[in-house]
Amino acid sequence: MPNLRRGLLLVALSASAVGSATAASGSEAPLLNYTMQERTRILSLGPWPPALTPDTTNRASGNPDAMALGARLLFDARLSPSGYIACVTCHQTDRGWTDLKPRAHGLADLPRNTPPLNNLRLHRWFGWGGGADSLWMASLRPLLDPREFDSNPAWVTHIYVRDPELACFYERAFGHAPAASTDKDTVLVNTAKALAAFQETLVTGRTAFDEFRDALARDDAATAARYPIAAQQGLRLFIGRGNCIACHNGPNFTNGEFADIGVPFFTAPGEVDAGRYQDLQKLRSSPFSLLGRYNDDPNARATATRHAVLEPRHWGEFKVPSLRNVAVTGPYMHNGSLPTLRDVLQHYAALDESRIHASAQPLLRPLRLSASETEALLSFLVSLTDAHGADRPRPDQQSCASPAQAPAQVR
Repeated sequence: MPNLRRGLLLVALSASAVGSATAASGSEAPLLNYTMQERTRILSLGPWPPALTPDTTNRASGNPDAMALGARLLFDARLSPSGYIACVTCHQTDRGWTDLKPRAHGLADLPRNTPPLNNLRLHRWFGWGGGADSLWMASLRPLLDPREFDSNPAWVTHIYVRDPELACFYERAFGHAPAASTDKDTVLVNTAKALAAFQETLVTGRTAFDEFRDALARDDAATAARYPIAAQQGLRLFIGRGNCIACHNGPNFTNGEFADIGVPFFTAPGEVDAGRYQDLQKLRSSPFSLLGRYNDDPNARATATRHAVLEPRHWGEFKVPSLRNVAVTGPYMHNGSLPTLRDVLQHYAALDESRIHASAQPLLRPLRLSASETEALLSFLVSLTDAHGADRPRPDQQSCASPAQAPAQVR
């Protein structure tokens, strides 16, 4: 069923991405008369793609040798002592860098849905509960988790001893041979930084919405009118009565923060996933946060971590996900409890406000969507998916015998 669902979504995407030729036939221009306020909100959702800005907390960021090393490591099951788990076990190239499962499974079941790897360089917090404050910390965490890789610094260092090609890239990226380092924790961190350097290149491509948004920006009504009328109507709901833009804003369609949206946080009888409340405590006690010694630019981005205050309202809050490529990355929510986008819209249409934590801001209200409004919002959400859909190209593996080339942004 997941593959069938993905196929149907891609069929809809293809129709949306090329525009609506039938709707734009003749002299009719199916372009809604947006108000100035609506236009301003639409323009705030771009432009796309953003420029690549190196992460100063990671000295490997933007380094072609580190990117080449990270591209290899992402597919390397030797990172786990079992030899069965690699990053792509959950972040699969033909499934939009996710796995289409409700909840991730490494060496054991996990309580949360696998997030895609696209556009992560634009985030400030990482993971559903924000348990990492850098992409390299987020890349390190699963290596040590006994439910995922169940690895350790000594094992990761040993991989380089056994593989001269990996060791070559490591030495070129970090300036010393991994076997010569007496600090195996540093080898572990550098491995995560190489993984992060590659992941920074994973950016979703332009979409039908982006073409429409840019056409509005330059007052090109003819091009804007190619955007399906249903998607335009859904967009109007998104930025207007639905107020989805309150959380899903900016070019990446997320504010990068956390919210309680009424999804139950029980994972098993008597067990709960406290979300941000739980993960912020883990972050603050970790030696790998931006407050620790592995941050290559302590003054750059540690402020948010230093001043993050644990509050009761964080209980049951989870990360607001990006909506780019959302049509091909289901199932949805932090626990994968909603199989389709239609189910997501139904959740918001009939929102049970009693499930929302009492101290949360009263931002959400039941949308009470009509059938036509639901279809319009679905059309808009599908239009946020790029031409690749779920199928992402696998990066070429370079040889350390020749100078590494920075990979093009993988879209």
